[in-house]
Amino acid sequence: QVQLEESGGGLVQAGGSLRLSCAASGHTFSRYTMAWFRQAPGKEREFVAAIGWSGGSTNYADSVKGRFTISRDNAKNAVYLQMNSLKPEETAVYYCAADGPQAIVKLSIFLRAYDDWGQGAQVTVSS
Repeated sequence: QVQLEESGGGLVQAGGSLRLSCAASGHTFSRYTMAWFRQAPGKEREFVAAIGWSGGSTNYADSVKGRFTISRDNAKNAVYLQMNSLKPEETAVYYCAADGPQAIVKLSIFLRAYDDWGQGAQVTVSS
C-alpha cells in the first residue's frame, strides 16, 4: 500500500498549461503502475493516463493524447502529469492512483484495478 498526495492544481485559462505532481510513500514504488484519473462535476471518474514501472510504457485516453504527458521519477517516489492546451471541459478533480506492487507490468484504464488513491487536486480551466 502507498499513500498518495497530489499537488499543482489551480486555475488556468483555456489553452494554458498545468503540471500536476503526486508524491508517494512506500518502499516498492518502482513496482507500481501509476495513473491519473479525473472527475468532472456530475460525471463519473475517468481514466486520463497511466505509466509503467520504469516509465517506458504509457497509456493515454484518446481525449488527451498529444496534449498530456505522464512521467515518473522513481528516485523521488513521484509521478507527474503535464497538461497542455487545456480545455474548459477538462475542469475536474484530478486523482493520482497506484496499482501494485505488481509481479508483471499492467497498465489498466479501469478504476477497479487501482487500490490506492490520493485526495485529488482541483483543476479549473476558464474560457
